[in-house]
Amino acid sequence: MKLNSSDQVRSDLERLLPLFDAAYLKPFESGEAPGLAEAMCYSLRAGGKRVRPVLCMLAAECVGGSAEDALVCGLALEYIHTYSLVHDDLPAMDDDDLRRGQPTNHKVYGEGQAILAGDGLLTEAFQVLASASSLSADCRVELVSILAEAAGWRGMVGGQSLDLAGEILTRSGESYGLDHLQLIHRLKTGALLRASLEMGAVAAGADPGSRKALRAAGAAMGLAFQIQDDLLDETSTDEQMGKRVNKDQGRGKITYPMLLGMDGARLALTEATEQAITLLKPLPHPEALIAWAHFMAERTS
Repeated sequence: MKLNSSDQVRSDLERLLPLFDAAYLKPFESGEAPGLAEAMCYSLRAGGKRVRPVLCMLAAECVGGSAEDALVCGLALEYIHTYSLVHDDLPAMDDDDLRRGQPTNHKVYGEGQAILAGDGLLTEAFQVLASASSLSADCRVELVSILAEAAGWRGMVGGQSLDLAGEILTRSGESYGLDHLQLIHRLKTGALLRASLEMGAVAAGADPGSRKALRAAGAAMGLAFQIQDDLLDETSTDEQMGKRVNKDQGRGKITYPMLLGMDGARLALTEATEQAITLLKPLPHPEALIAWAHFMAERTS
């Protein structure tokens, strides 16, 4: 029997999260700085739905591979994502004191240790990829390159920089338009989701056409994810989101609802989701990823 989207997502989480949970803290079990390991694990344990590692494993399955093929990629992606949240929450960035319903890392461990925790997670991501004996040396090099592009100044870090610059611009009375907002989202959020699907394809040995389709679908899903984030910031409560909401306008951030209105933002969300689904449909086993595309557009937290 074919599952609906929410049941498919629930089934995927029940099946794949145990693989992830059994492995994600192992690199931090020993080392010369146990206090730093504690700070890193604090944010890793905060949870969430592990969207990036799950999408990565599903991308591998989509092209005929196994979830295990892409598990190490999923670990690296979650380390990068968690580091970005730790740093985003710092006073110099978004200045948040709540993340996933818990005090943010710097509120518990102090700003210095939070910065170092993020640095440690960032570098551990590349360590786990580089030392993955289950993958060929050529595959590891390619995966490191994909992740470095997505996480670095041409991707997520660059998007954060443009976002901060945009806040300064709007607080000075100027503004920017939809094209620049899409660029910020493509880099800040979309790059890592794009990499999640592409890395799963590479780990599973996908052909170039399938890899290209998954990369493009990941970019579209990343845009949809961020548009929904913007909508939820306008409509949800702190309790629903596990973090402060309604703060974007106060910081001078431009969002999809601000530029397009709520209806326009919802239309843009639908278009990005449909683009992702169109790209996924011709692939060998797209059903789970299509369900996740719907889920990410409909999520309430």
